[in-house]
Amino acid sequence: MGHRITTQNRGRGGPTYRAPSHRYKAELRHIGDGSRTVTGSVIDIEHDPARNAPIALVKLEDGTKTYMLITEGVGVGTAVAWGADVEVKNGNTLPLGNIPAGSYICNIESRPNDGGKFVRSSGVQAIVVDKTPDRVGVRMPSGKTKWFSAQCRATIGIVAGGGRVEKPFVKAGNKYHKMRNTASNWPRVRGVAMNVIDHPFGGGGHQHTGRPKTIARGTSPGRTVGHVAARRTGKSRK
Repeated sequence: MGHRITTQNRGRGGPTYRAPSHRYKAELRHIGDGSRTVTGSVIDIEHDPARNAPIALVKLEDGTKTYMLITEGVGVGTAVAWGADVEVKNGNTLPLGNIPAGSYICNIESRPNDGGKFVRSSGVQAIVVDKTPDRVGVRMPSGKTKWFSAQCRATIGIVAGGGRVEKPFVKAGNKYHKMRNTASNWPRVRGVAMNVIDHPFGGGGHQHTGRPKTIARGTSPGRTVGHVAARRTGKSRK
């Protein structure tokens, strides 16, 4: 009897597909709830196994320490602030309704006071492009415009750590240590390299799929491989 294909095994869950969150340093949420101004100073720049972008250790005005997702240009000794009336400058966090159009922003909240959900990867940024009294249009890194509540908070600037994908891994060991901190199964065996009983693309006299790779979304779990519910296939001729 064959084993479950990767998509089935991932859906079932287990330690293989569970992110090692016990090794992560912080959740990196925006400080406070926006009702008052909170200030602090960066005292150290550290690495977080959960991400490739560096994070900052910040000492707040009340003496407590916390971590934050930092932007390019922020270093040790930089003053940062969270609140509705803070200055619009690199590293500060304030509501989208108070940020001028054309500003680069990151770590955007999906809903007010959820801590930040969008544009958190290293080297990415979004741009405020349009504003209404209660909503703000933001051009996301994908190029699409997404509308947020004017009360959602965001950090001014570009997430630090840009250019990380330009450096090759060089050694398989480097790739191993990176993937070890993600909720993934690596290395991943190709379906065409498996036996016919283990994968829909397996078996045959040579390595080929042997069947259409575009699969309907409602296909049984053991067949959801290839291009699932693909909108289009082939070379784009724009």
